[in-house]
Amino acid sequence: MRRPEVEKITGLSKSTLYRMIARGDFPAPAKIGERAVGWRARTLHTWLESTQECDAR
Repeated sequence: MRRPEVEKITGLSKSTLYRMIARGDFPAPAKIGERAVGWRARTLHTWLESTQECDAR
């Protein structure tokens, strides 16, 4: 998934997304081209499930 889709799914802005990546609170993207990165759908869904579990506690 590319960043705009990740932003839409998570509700996070670009700056928040990269700040969370730097802190280790969000999975880092994988390089998918010479100048392109993206997230694996499974990785993103796993992260979303873990944040929902934390919210339920």
